[in-house]
Order: sequence, then C-alpha cells, then structure tokens
Amino acid sequence: MKPTEQTLIEQMRITEFEIAHRKELLSLSEADAKLLRGLKAIVESRVDALVDSFYEAQTRVPEVALVIGDADTLARMKHAQRRYILDLFSGQYDVEYVNHRLRVGLVHKRIGVEPKLYLGAQQMLRGLLFGLLDEMIPEAEDRQRSRDALDRLLMFDLTLMFETYLRSLVSELDNSKRKSEEYARALEDKVKERTRQLEEMTRLDALTELQNVRTLQECLTRTIRACQRRGEPLSIVYLDIDEFKAINDTHGHQHGDEVLRIIGSCMKRVSRMEDSCFRYGGDEFCLILSNCREEQAREVYMSRLSSEIKKRLMNVNISFGIVQTGPENFGEPEALIREADKRMYAAKQAVKFLSAQ
Repeated sequence: MKPTEQTLIEQMRITEFEIAHRKELLSLSEADAKLLRGLKAIVESRVDALVDSFYEAQTRVPEVALVIGDADTLARMKHAQRRYILDLFSGQYDVEYVNHRLRVGLVHKRIGVEPKLYLGAQQMLRGLLFGLLDEMIPEAEDRQRSRDALDRLLMFDLTLMFETYLRSLVSELDNSKRKSEEYARALEDKVKERTRQLEEMTRLDALTELQNVRTLQECLTRTIRACQRRGEPLSIVYLDIDEFKAINDTHGHQHGDEVLRIIGSCMKRVSRMEDSCFRYGGDEFCLILSNCREEQAREVYMSRLSSEIKKRLMNVNISFGIVQTGPENFGEPEALIREADKRMYAAKQAVKFLSAQ
C-alpha cells in the first residue's frame, strides 16, 4: 500500500494499545483528561488573547519570523494554534488526537522548524497556559493538579512530535542512502562497461577490427583444449597479401590501409561464429577454424575467402598456409603457428617461381 493511502498513525503503526501504553508511561490518566476537559470553558474564553500573546512573542525571534514569512501564513498558524489549545482541553486523547499531533509534527519538520525552536515555542505556550490557570483557578491545590495534568499532556504531545521528526530524518537518511547506492551502482556499471570497452580495445586491431596478435595464443590454446575434449580436428590458416609493399608504394599507405580493412571484412564474412580471425601484424592474418580439417579449410574457407576478396579487390591476391591438428594428436600453439607460417611462405615462393617462368 502506498503511503498516500494511509494515515500517519497507520504508517507509523501506532495502535490504541500503544497510545494507552504511552499514557501509562507518562502517568496521563482518565482523571487528568476529565480535569482538563472541565477547564475548557475557562480557556476558550481567553484563547484568542492567549494566541495573540504567543505569536507576538514568537515573531520577535528572528528564526521563527523567517519561517512564518508573511501575514497570511501567520493567520493560518494562529488558527491552527487556537485549535490546538482547545484540543488540549477537549479530554479526548484518542487515535484522532494522536494522528493530528503527528501531522503537526510532520508539518513543522517540512517547513523547516528546528527542534530547538519547537521546544522553545512549546515552553512559551506552557508558561502562558500556566499563567492563565493561575489567574482563573483560585484554589492552590486545584491549580497544581491542573498544572500537573497539563504538563503530562504536553509531554505526551512532545513524544508524538519528536516521533515524526525522527521518522522524517530516518526517511531522509534512507532516501539519501538509496540514492547513494543507486549512484554507486551506476558508477560501478559504468566502470565495468568502460573496463569491458578498454579490454575489447586491447584485444582488437584498431584498423581491421579483428582480434590482435596478443590474444592469438590464448585463443588457440583455449580452442585446442575444447577440440581435445570433443575429439574434433582444428585447422590454423596463416595468410598474407602478395606484393603488399608494392601496393603501398604505388597507391599510398591510405589505400594500403583500406586493403587491410577489406581483407579483415572478408575474413569475418566467410567465417563461422565459432571461428576466430586475427590480424597477426602488417599484412599477415590468421584464422582458427575449430572442427575443420585441412582439406575443408582449403576447399571451402580459402576458396570462399579468395572469391570474396576478388569481388572487392580485383588486383589483390593472398598466399596462405594451413596446418591441421587433432583429432587424435594435438600440437603446441606456437609450433602450429610457426608451421602454418612456414607453409604460407612456401606457397608464396611457389607463386613467385611460377610468375617468373
């Protein structure tokens, strides 16, 4: 249930039993209630003058005058104070009375009345009421009994007022804590995301957006272990661009960079989700193809890659070397990369030899 659907007394779970217990703790009895109710007519005849005296003194306090602010607010406060004084002598200190006291405390907290100002005002009201009782009640014993009953009731009211102050402060602290925790979580999420982005940047080649050489051995080791568990073959393809230096010298490095980007894009296009593509460095690239035999890598992947490159780069050729490991015996990552590089170099030399014939 939303707070706006409950009274303050319901929100604070103050029951009739709790009210009775508080009265008992303060020795506020039914006899006190009856005694105060019997004084209502006396107080009512002088209440307006008493309220005027109260606010004349209160508005001389700069902090109080600042809180009140204007004549309209002062008029409303005088009306509320008149009602409060009459309630003190109503003899009915039940759930409705308590709920009204709680609202008064909450309003004072919300408009910024500090506890010291409230206590000062309550002490001033107590003095004015005692003065009125002393003036209107001739018998000393009756005056003292009336003073004591009123004292206990005013203390009862103070406990309720401070209950709302404390509850409001705790609520503010809870809200501040919640906001701080939300802010901390947002910062943590932002840091995690930024960390992830930075890690991603360190793993990717900025030009081609393929994985870089620093992650190659780690990825290859992980893939070899996975293929060992599943009993699958694994192929490593090492490739580079033929006559790439001539491309840079003839068309410029900007064009050379574009060629590298296109090669990287073509590699990603022909690869499966489980494959990994790397820029090894310069114009050299590497592919890790899990669950793939050498002949499949040659006939399917490299054939498709060469075809894809030809569609976008008419005069660019690649040389590649392929090495398979598994499914029975698996080589070491560094040795496999060196062997694929060696086979790529052999293929490149063969192309040069044929071109020279």
